[in-house]
This record gives sequence, C-alpha cells and structure tokens, in this order.
Amino acid sequence: MEIKTNRLILREFEVNDFLAVHEYASNLDNVKYMVFGPNDEKATESFINECIKRQDESPRLHYDFAITLKSTGQLIGACGIYLEDDSAQASLGWILNKKYWKQGYMPEAANTLLSFGFEKLKLHRIYASCNAENYGSYRVMEKCGMRREAHFIKNRRGRKGIDAEWLSEYIYAILDSEWKTNSQVSTTM
Repeated sequence: MEIKTNRLILREFEVNDFLAVHEYASNLDNVKYMVFGPNDEKATESFINECIKRQDESPRLHYDFAITLKSTGQLIGACGIYLEDDSAQASLGWILNKKYWKQGYMPEAANTLLSFGFEKLKLHRIYASCNAENYGSYRVMEKCGMRREAHFIKNRRGRKGIDAEWLSEYIYAILDSEWKTNSQVSTTM
C-alpha cells in the first residue's frame, strides 16, 4: 500500500528500513515526548517486524507507514492510523526525524492519514494524543483541523530515568462531519 502527497510517499515498512528508522528512534532528542525509546537495535528491529506482520492481518486494524520524500525516497519518519475494535474510530500516531522538523512534512502526512481514515476506511471519529509539552505535535493536530477535547493532568507515567515521574497529555479529535466541512472549505478557497 502506498499513498502519495505533494512531497511525500507514505508506504508500508520493509526490512531494509532499519537504518533510517533506527536513526530517529534511537535519538533521545527525537523521542523526547514519546512513550518509547530511545530504542536499542533490538527494539527497532522488533518495531519494523511488527509493522510488516500487521500488513497481512484481516481484518486490518493497524496501518503503519514509512514517511518518505517523494523526490529522493529518503525515509524521514513514520505515521499510522490504528482502528478501534468496532472500526468506527481510530487513533493517529507519528514521529519525524528531527532533521526534517518545521518543514511542513508532518501536517502533510497527518492530513493524508485523516483523508485515508475518513474516505477509505469510512471512520466516524479520529483522535490523537500527545505529551502536553509537545508543542510541535499538538500544532500538527490543530493545523489539520482537529480540536482539543481533553487535557489530562499527570495521567501518564514517564520513562524511568528520562522523564518526570508523571506527564500530562492532550487529546485532539475530529469527526467525519467536521472533516467533510473542513475539506469543502479548503477546496473552495
């Protein structure tokens, strides 16, 4: 499976993606606000293998994509959409190699995931969460038309030796009806 945008190709993971994935997943600065990492080689390999295994699931509930530059094929991050059991709702997740931050790649990829979720998977609601201190991530959600639904105070344990003991979290979401309205507004402007 492959999805093209103006500057990106979102594609399924492959075994030979290890070096590019490990570059960002093993870097503490890059995973500062994540619930995982920094990865050792075994954790990166396990992540890629799990993504590949999920490609053949039926029904498919997890769609993990390598984010690659259309111009060069360089893998610069990952994103995914993860369906709930009833397949009417899903969550989004993403990470981008810090070398490519602040260039508009993540809103482009996230908007593509929203389009895929609402148009192809026929979802009712899509949501995402982030560490409340992760300005970059919640700005991506806002740029995609998602609204903040919740601010949980110190609801999640941090990684021992890396984070504070307790972390706060934002939840953003968008309904299919909101997506359709936003899409119509953006295409008529």
